[in-house]
Amino acid sequence: MANPEESKLDLFLQWLQLNGVQQRGCKIKYCDSNKGFGIFLSADDVSDGNFKALFYEINFGLLLVVPLDLAITPMRVLQDPILGPECSAMFEEGDVDDRFLMILFLTIERLRKNSSWKPYFDMLPTTFGNPLWFTDDELLEVKGTTLYHATELQKKKLLSLYEDKVKNLVKKLLVLHGETERANSIFWTRALNIPFPCSYVYPQVQDEQDNTFSSFNRNAESDTSKISSGELTDGKGLEIYGVEGQATEVTPASVQGETVWVEGLIPGIDFCNHDLKPAANWEVDGTGSTTGVPFSMYLLSGSGKSHLQVEDEISISYGSKGNEELLYLYGFVIDNNPDDYLLVHYPLEAIQSVPFSESKAQLLEAQKAELRCLLPRSLLDRGFFQAGTLQKESNDKCNVVLVSNYSWCGQRKMPSYLNRLVFPEDFLTALRTIAMLEDELYQVSSLLQELVGSNGERQPTDKEVRAAIWESCGDSGALQLLVDLLNMKSLKYQAQFLCCSRMVDLEEGSGTEENDTELLEKACSTEIPEEYTSFEANELITREMMSKSRWCSIVYRRGQKQLTRLFVKEAEHALQLALSEGN
Repeated sequence: MANPEESKLDLFLQWLQLNGVQQRGCKIKYCDSNKGFGIFLSADDVSDGNFKALFYEINFGLLLVVPLDLAITPMRVLQDPILGPECSAMFEEGDVDDRFLMILFLTIERLRKNSSWKPYFDMLPTTFGNPLWFTDDELLEVKGTTLYHATELQKKKLLSLYEDKVKNLVKKLLVLHGETERANSIFWTRALNIPFPCSYVYPQVQDEQDNTFSSFNRNAESDTSKISSGELTDGKGLEIYGVEGQATEVTPASVQGETVWVEGLIPGIDFCNHDLKPAANWEVDGTGSTTGVPFSMYLLSGSGKSHLQVEDEISISYGSKGNEELLYLYGFVIDNNPDDYLLVHYPLEAIQSVPFSESKAQLLEAQKAELRCLLPRSLLDRGFFQAGTLQKESNDKCNVVLVSNYSWCGQRKMPSYLNRLVFPEDFLTALRTIAMLEDELYQVSSLLQELVGSNGERQPTDKEVRAAIWESCGDSGALQLLVDLLNMKSLKYQAQFLCCSRMVDLEEGSGTEENDTELLEKACSTEIPEEYTSFEANELITREMMSKSRWCSIVYRRGQKQLTRLFVKEAEHALQLALSEGN
């Protein structure tokens, strides 16, 4: 007897087939409780090994083809016979954006009886690993981080969205049962930024005089994306519905080669999980020359792994994302993530309390300075404590040339450490301005006055303002301020996580990076009795050690502490060199 998961999968596969999806050498199956479903290489259609290799070679590694007619996009929502009229006015007036349209569609269709999308929605998760779904205790594990504040803001935003826009609209159409948060998570965990052919998004020929395209909105009365009743059943009399395509008409050749990037969900392809070394990537085939299916998206194998074996999972890349973004959007992290980053910022409100704040604020605006910066882990590869490659040294020389023009009259020597300084110049120039002393501020004013003339014939450019500040201040003030910012961030992490650790009855001092490492090592060293089933083993780990949410939180926060420590080391060393060289 088939279990519920297998029954849902069988109906979903029938639904995909009905809607024109072609599985060419792959299959969807359940992975585990963490990943859910995934896509795997399959040889179900080919028995002979040699013929199988030939089959994949002839098909250029095509694994899955999905018509774009099946995509959930803003265009589909505005064409919907029920939602379209309600959403069109709000969309045209700018009250809502395209993401809101899709989240609303996901909310409505999940609750609508006899929805044509039911087999797809039945396959989607009902709970998620991102911080919106953390318990209060689990969320405390990341208190004090950027992720914690982003989650709090997102919760308030979703509550406001529900009260102001979703609640009354959905009550008008259906009875709402708290689906907004779930629909939001479904969208963010599964949406792709898709390069649709322009001729697909804008099928109507526009007025030649203004040569502009229409918005996503189309007249509901001329809508061709009607829902059709199904041709397949699950064997119990339950209909499986097909979804007809979004309107597509012939357009002039001048726009055939163009693309329009639109966020959307692609049923089937959205079951691919993430990997740092993906086994496949996805592409859009506008003409059908690759897949034989015009206006389709397909999976292409061989993008990252040399070769796939039958039953290997077919993964894709969600992009080069740090753990903060992975956890916030998708609900998972990667231990020792090479794409991790640290966000550092100087609070805007703090400028008001520094000496000569008004003058400094004007200089910051004139320079177009940045008060925050992302510090990717990869920057450390060219820092003071890593050996640089020839290519990196070549790039560093380019940086020297760019900055050498900053010396106003050549009196301030170019720093010897410039080719190892990992911090972005846009951020450093902001810190130079904030850290300026009174005499330095007067010198900057004098230099700029000399440049523009007594009558102020012109305004100095942002580069000229930066040059004057560099000549007057050097780097030491900015680097000292940067060291202070990073040290404050480090102390804040330790204080917050010490508080959290006490709440979960852990040892004193658990706010350190080393203690987080101990917690993770302890979680990984759980011994599972051989007679335990996989289900019992998972239950034991969850009960005795920690939840997935807490494990992800500790991996994330440990990475933040590690990056803070490494960048403090870089900043302190640069500061020592700046002081020794008179900068």
